[in-house]
Amino acid sequence: MADRPPTLIATLRTAFFSGLLLLAPLVVTVWAFTKIIDLVGGTFRPVFFFYMPDWLRTPRLEILWDILATIIVIALVTLLGYFSRYVFGKYFLEVGERVVQGIPGVSAVYNTVKQIVDTFGSQNRNLFSKVVLVQYPRKDVWTLGFLTSKAQAEAQFRTGANVWTIFVPTSPNPTSGFLLMLPSDEIVELEMSVGEGMKMVISGGAVVPPWRRSASPLPHPASKN
Repeated sequence: MADRPPTLIATLRTAFFSGLLLLAPLVVTVWAFTKIIDLVGGTFRPVFFFYMPDWLRTPRLEILWDILATIIVIALVTLLGYFSRYVFGKYFLEVGERVVQGIPGVSAVYNTVKQIVDTFGSQNRNLFSKVVLVQYPRKDVWTLGFLTSKAQAEAQFRTGANVWTIFVPTSPNPTSGFLLMLPSDEIVELEMSVGEGMKMVISGGAVVPPWRRSASPLPHPASKN
């Protein structure tokens, strides 16, 4: 038996309740905001007008007081939202972290993930300027690394060559690794982003970022010699 199409009354009823559900939060918010403004304005209005001369007690001044009360309420609501997000939120986050730290087995996984996030967060990610390939730990064995600096200081000067600083992370936990100083002609710069390189390291090579061969491919180290 085929389902009957909804009647006009059923359609209108559904539309009415849908609109009511959309308007209810807005109406409640406006009502609560208006009541708060009335409370602030009504509570302090007698004090405000008590010390004022009679010739200043005009309808325009009352409107000005209502505007001032509205600004005060907006400032208080904003302050409450700030504290709830940055003060109370931080407190509950610390409490939750302590609870997780007390669970055997889970704490080890949590600490590892937290270290990865802290190391490769949006701020520390800027420490790595480019993803590179280097031959490590021996020749013809390629390892993914991150270029940290091209600056030529004492350590670079002592080598007698133009060496770059490379960080080679361990996989799948990249919070540890090796600091290498390699000649620039032994380093292959890649086109993938730092974020894509991080995903590849953390996944143990299971996540390989897509790449389309460019018109002018980057040179191989052997071609630089």
